[in-house]
Amino acid sequence: MEETKNKPEKSEKQKMIDEELYYSGVRELQSLLQKSKEMCLDYNNLRPKEIEKKKEILKKLFKKTGKEFYIESPFYCDYGFNTTIGEKFYANHNLVILDVCEVTFGDNVFIGPNVGIYTAAHPINVEIRNKGLEFGKKIKIGNNVWIGGSVCICPGVTIGDNVTIGAGSVVTKDIPSNVTAFGNPCKIYKVNEENIGKK
Repeated sequence: MEETKNKPEKSEKQKMIDEELYYSGVRELQSLLQKSKEMCLDYNNLRPKEIEKKKEILKKLFKKTGKEFYIESPFYCDYGFNTTIGEKFYANHNLVILDVCEVTFGDNVFIGPNVGIYTAAHPINVEIRNKGLEFGKKIKIGNNVWIGGSVCICPGVTIGDNVTIGAGSVVTKDIPSNVTAFGNPCKIYKVNEENIGKK
């Protein structure tokens, strides 16, 4: 009982990372947001041939990266420090990652243009929402995943290994490994038996 009393209150940043209600207007989070937006601005204003400079920015921005990766400009994210990308990661133009919570990509992930990956959410209860409180849910994307153009991946979704998500899909629920899925809402179209067991 005594331990609970003396336990320090969580920061809004920690509440955010822990998928709890938090207030994003605090100075710490606003400062981190501004830092991330400035880094995205720097990234997006580099010339296409300045590949190494682009990689250096993303290495500083993200929690972790593989050795081989590339994101076409423009690219936008909220914080960056909650995002991990694996080896041989490629994303086309206009990728948006709202990473108030962890976003994790495995190896060999290919992402089409105009894709949105959103951990951020707002309460349905209007009284709570109007107080400026929000929350997030982690997103995890496995190995060997191809995400088509204009896909929206919603908070809390996990996508397994060896998955293809068709263009224009809205992914609201988990997608298991070794399938092709598409639609709004995104549903499994077929099982890709040739991919079972591949890593």
